Amino acid sequence: MIAAIWRSFRRLPLRVQIWVAMILVSVNAASLLWWDAPMGAWVAGMAVGAMLLNGVLMLIERGFSRAMALPHVLIWTPLMALVIWLLSQHIATGYRRYLLVLLVVDGISLALDYADSWKWWKGDRRIA
Repeated sequence: MIAAIWRSFRRLPLRVQIWVAMILVSVNAASLLWWDAPMGAWVAGMAVGAMLLNGVLMLIERGFSRAMALPHVLIWTPLMALVIWLLSQHIATGYRRYLLVLLVVDGISLALDYADSWKWWKGDRRIA
C-alpha cells in the first residue's frame, strides 16, 4: 500500500512533488510550533487536520487523486478567514510573519484545490 502511494506521488509532475513535499507540508506542519500563540491550537488543528484527512484518502485510494482537494477546501477555507482575522489583531511579529506565509501558501493551494474539487465533482476520479 505504501509503495503504491509512493509510486502515485512520483507520477505527479515534479513541480507538484516539490510543492507538496517541500512547501505545503512544511508550512502547514510548522503551525504546531505556534500552538501557544493566540488561536494557535485552532490554526494548527485546521492546518494539520486537512493534511491528516488527505493521509486517510491516500490510504483508501492507494494514491493521489483530485479528492485530496476536498479536505483543503472544507477546512482551509475557514482557516484562511481565521488567519485574516488574526492578522488584523495585535500579535507577535514572528507569529504574524508565519501567518502571512501560511496565508500565501494555503491561498495558492486553495486556488488549485477549488479547480481540482470541481474536476473531481464532475467525475475526474483517477489516481495519479
